Order: sequence, then C-alpha cells, then structure tokens
Amino acid sequence: MNELTFPVIFMVIIVVAEAAVIARKSPVSFRWRDVVFNLNSGHIMLWLFRGLELFCYGFVVTHFSAGLTDSWPEWTVWLFALIAWDVGFYWLHRLHHKYRLLWAVHVVHHQGEHFNLSLGVRNSWYSSLTSVPFFLLLALAGVPLSVFMAVSVLHYTIQFFNHSGLIPRVEWLEKIMVTPHHHRVHHVKDGGFANRNFGGSFIFWDKLFGTFSESPAIPHRYGIGGEAATENPLIDSNRLFLRVFGIKNKPRQIRSAQYHTRDAFLVSGTLLLFVLVIGYIYRYGYGYSGTTAVQAALFVLLAAGTVALSGLAAGQQWGRASWFAVATFILLLISAAGWLTPFWLMSGGLLWLHSLLLLMGAGTVPAEEQDAQP
Repeated sequence: MNELTFPVIFMVIIVVAEAAVIARKSPVSFRWRDVVFNLNSGHIMLWLFRGLELFCYGFVVTHFSAGLTDSWPEWTVWLFALIAWDVGFYWLHRLHHKYRLLWAVHVVHHQGEHFNLSLGVRNSWYSSLTSVPFFLLLALAGVPLSVFMAVSVLHYTIQFFNHSGLIPRVEWLEKIMVTPHHHRVHHVKDGGFANRNFGGSFIFWDKLFGTFSESPAIPHRYGIGGEAATENPLIDSNRLFLRVFGIKNKPRQIRSAQYHTRDAFLVSGTLLLFVLVIGYIYRYGYGYSGTTAVQAALFVLLAAGTVALSGLAAGQQWGRASWFAVATFILLLISAAGWLTPFWLMSGGLLWLHSLLLLMGAGTVPAEEQDAQP
C-alpha cells in the first residue's frame, strides 16, 4: 500500500472516533455538521498544493542548496531540521495573523467554533502554498527532501493532536511542548487571544518571542468575529482571498433550508467521499509527472463532491442534484478507466447509491418539520 495513505486513514478514523465520544458526552451541543465541513474544507485541494510544495522544496534543494549540512553527522541534520522546521512554522503562523493576504488564507482554520480534532484538519485550499517560503531555508541549507518530509509529518501530527478536545493536561510536558491546553488559547474568540501561542510543537518559541499566554480563567468561546463561514469550501477558501486583490464579493445571504439532511447521511456521505480520496492518494500520491486526463477528472470530481456536501448540509436543492451528478460521473469514470477492482466498484457504487437515496428524499426531512422540533 502507498505509504501516503496511512496518515489519511488514521486521521479520518481518529477524527470520527473522537467526535463520537464528544457527541456521546454532549449530545445537545455537539454539531456533526461542523465535523463534516472541517473534513471537507480543504483537504482535497490541499493535497494537490502539498505536492506542489514538495516539488518546490525538491527543486531548491537540488539546484540551489548551499550544502551547509552535507558534512554534518546524520543525527545533527535531523536535529537541525526538527528545530528549524518548528521555528519556521512559528513565524509562518505568526505572520499569517499579521498580513491581510496571509490571513485571508488562514482565516478558514479560525472560523471553527468547536475545539476538537476535526478543527485540526480545517484549512483553506491554499494553506500549503503560503507555507512554501518559510521552509525553503531548510532547502537552501541542504536538508534532504526525505528528511524534510519526515520532520513535517512528525510536526503536523503533533499539531493535529493539539486540537483534541479530550486529551487531559500533562503539566510537565507543557513546559517543553505545545499541548491542547496551550493551543486552545490560540482559538479563543475574545480578548485578542488569537494573537498568542503561535507555536506548533515546542512552546519555548512563544516564550522567547513574547507571545505566550496561559488559558483565560473566565468562560470563553472559540472562533472569530465578523462574517460567518458559509460551510461551502469553494466560497470560504476564496471569499477573503479575492477581496485582497480588489475583487469585490458581497456577503452571501443565507438561503432558507428547503430540507434538513440527517446527520447520519451527511457523515456517511463524507466518509464515502474520503474513501475515494484515499483511493486517489493510493493510485497517484503527490505525483505531477505523467498526469492523465483520468487523474485530473477524478480530482475535479472529488473537489466538486466537497462543495456538493455543503449544499446538502445547507438543505439546498442544488446540493442533492450536484451530489447525485458527482457520484454518477465518478461511477462512469471508474468504468471508463477500467478500474474494475472490488475497491473501486464498491466505493463508487455505494457513493452512487447514497446520492440516489438522497435524491429520492431518503435521509432528509422537510425544513418546516425540523424547525418545529423543540
């Protein structure tokens, strides 16, 4: 199995498992729709641009490396990469809060109003692109691409778990590492806490550069003020980004829901789409060389699927129609490509059946019935 699929499979399983535990503890306040959007927010497009990020790094380290680390013992290269990556991320993160262009990308992550693991994967389509300049110093120093990739996986795994809503405090660890106790401060909505605790893995960068803060002692909320998220990844990843370049787009009026999609159907649709994402990763990885029309078509359909799911969550008729269209075209693509293995036939077939049931009205209730519920 392509080794790149393991982290994605693990991520989806652990996100859903934690969400289920939190939902069981707080069934009234927990919103599965937030988990659905967080998973759909940018993971498909982010995958494409993550490949471009690695391509840029590999190009620089191959053609422009100063070779500073070439004569170092191997363990010192790893240690340097581990520390340099994290301080690079600290400044990446801090500057994404300072400059409007970078904030337009990062804001998607901060729009989440519930602190759990799914928030850790809530990102803009362009998050990987704007991170490229901050890590190229490692390439210029000569840190090999393989080391950079391994260190990146380690740090991103730590950051992922730092969004957990269940991990208890470990006070001795908090003196060295960023923990969920530290990072939840960064997501507090009030009191300017979003400009504190920028660190990714090691907490001493915040203490060194004067941005560290303890958790507020008073009750607090998560998220940001201003224009609310639409739960449509196409809109939320591009709305503020376009305004930076002077392309005006008025805040969208929220249309009244025409039906209510049950949580079980939203979550199952999200997971079925992610199964196909895993299939895409297994087949193509990060690769750009030799890109075929089939690969491009599957990628576009998967990205369109995330937008269609937002329509289902909002109870819009176009959501049902587009979800069925995406599932139908994916099934036709699987057939045309000759991918007649059990994985592709079952995953594509189940997605199509799911979309057909929703198109026929299964898994939904009229909006007025939902509104009438206490």
